[in-house]
Amino acid sequence: MDVLPLIFSSGWASGLNGYAVVLILGLAGRFADAPGVPATLERTDVLVAAAVLTLLDLVADKIPYVDSLWDAVHTFIRPVIGGAVGALLAGQAGNLNEAVGAGLGALTALTSHSLKAGVRAAVNTSPEPVTNVAISTAEDLAVTGVVALSTQHPWAAAGIAFSLLVAAAVAVAVLATRIRRFLRNRRYRRDGAGQVVEGQVLEGQVVEGQVAGSHADQATGSADGVQPTGQEGQLGR
Repeated sequence: MDVLPLIFSSGWASGLNGYAVVLILGLAGRFADAPGVPATLERTDVLVAAAVLTLLDLVADKIPYVDSLWDAVHTFIRPVIGGAVGALLAGQAGNLNEAVGAGLGALTALTSHSLKAGVRAAVNTSPEPVTNVAISTAEDLAVTGVVALSTQHPWAAAGIAFSLLVAAAVAVAVLATRIRRFLRNRRYRRDGAGQVVEGQVLEGQVVEGQVAGSHADQATGSADGVQPTGQEGQLGR
């Protein structure tokens, strides 16, 4: 089996959902006799843990803002998973140094993870949740399809993974302007709100000063013997 494209594909998928990569490879090796899958990934305890964590990832990844927090937490976890899977695949193949496999898997996972996080940051600027769920579901399907294909046709899977990586990079470049606009508008709203509050306080102080001045004038007029006018004068007469 060609191990390099398999490591690249699994690394790309690990950047999106590393737990799903472990689960799919383990199931493929244990129940479908997929070639090149390390025995470690086929263990029952590994499969159960991967299944639970995959389910958590599937849920968290579809909630706006929670997905960005989840991505932040997994900035180091996903590359580690990609590197570990790469090292295991290289060791299983026996024709590639495990350190090279780990480096390729980790670097690919870090790249795809960074692009994923960038896309989600832009999507979260929109208040509606439909786009977020749609993109997350598309990522889940892509991970499942690419990893499953990589066990039988590693070069085809690697080509698809590379194309999706490039597409994500283009999307992040396009959406970067949207992120900057969102941050700029939020800063303007925050500064504008502060100015309004400050203006209201100053206006209140001016009104208070005018009322106090009016009361002082009335008190001075009464002390000097000034006769009341208007209705007060008529009541006095």
